[in-house]
Amino acid sequence: MLANHHGAIRERVRLAPVCRAADFVQRSSREEGTVTTRWTARTWPIAAAMIPFPGKLPDGRLVQDAGPDIWARDLTDVADAGFDAVDPTDSWLRVADLDSGQRAEFVAICKDLGLSIPAISTSRRSVIDPEHGDEYLAYSHRVLDTAAELGVGYVSFGFFGPLTPQQQKMLWFWTADGVKNPSDPAIYTLAIMRMRELGDHAQRLGIQISLEMYEDTYIGTARDAVQFMQDLDHPAVKLNLDIGNLIRLHRPVEHWAEMIDLCAPYAGYWHVKNYYRIEEPATGQVMTHPAPLLGGTINYRAAIRRVLELGFDSPFLVEHYGGDGLNICAQNRDYIRTILAGRTIQND
Repeated sequence: MLANHHGAIRERVRLAPVCRAADFVQRSSREEGTVTTRWTARTWPIAAAMIPFPGKLPDGRLVQDAGPDIWARDLTDVADAGFDAVDPTDSWLRVADLDSGQRAEFVAICKDLGLSIPAISTSRRSVIDPEHGDEYLAYSHRVLDTAAELGVGYVSFGFFGPLTPQQQKMLWFWTADGVKNPSDPAIYTLAIMRMRELGDHAQRLGIQISLEMYEDTYIGTARDAVQFMQDLDHPAVKLNLDIGNLIRLHRPVEHWAEMIDLCAPYAGYWHVKNYYRIEEPATGQVMTHPAPLLGGTINYRAAIRRVLELGFDSPFLVEHYGGDGLNICAQNRDYIRTILAGRTIQND
């Protein structure tokens, strides 16, 4: 199993520790069991993901090249769904690869629609990709610089690779095996060193990096993720607890509550989505399907309360695959606000 490979890697690899620093940004305090943050339930940034919008248009053009009219069309849908924040996920648009004039147009569209940009997420641009790792490392630095230019405080990176041809044929891509991070100590070390490099850059800019949990990567289980964070040991790098990526797998996985308990101390900018998960013990068969946050296998009320207890103070990103994903995301946003409005935090 991959987790065993990664455990073996860590037995053989000894990494020079990064000097511990104070928490990247201390924004929360706890008094008498109440967590007080700089945000309230109404103002907490909850961004729409752009995964409901394809990066390629029916005529074959990329959204990247289509220009402001197309960007405005999609972003208007986001605003019309009641969102006041958006994450320009780079599977839709690589904001960091726009020229300065194009970026200004993009920002103006968001401003006109009342959309803030609390975070930028990258997808399938791993800095340890065997063919494009150097290119994606340079791109990741550009993302950080762009985030600073736009006043964005959070960036999400990951180690997951491109969809395989088999995954592209599937109704749900996660039902086929994807690219796996190699069980090679040198590549594990490279992942640590490149994330430290990006962490140093982010820290200079006042940005927090969040690493997305994803199957068959060095942070593909809760235990692997915790170990990676301990090996990395960088104050500007947190974990993106996107455990929906793991719950949806058609294989045995850790219980969602165990994942949260193990990883909550490292939680940063958080992608949230849910799945129905059906397990047949007699045969070992597992089936999953996208679900709204309120109705799926993961109890997000319990999960969010747990991270709040530990001082979580980062934005959320709501995601959903299939159907009217945007409006499911809007429902998920409203559900999160009902949780934040509870007595676990100080409301306005």
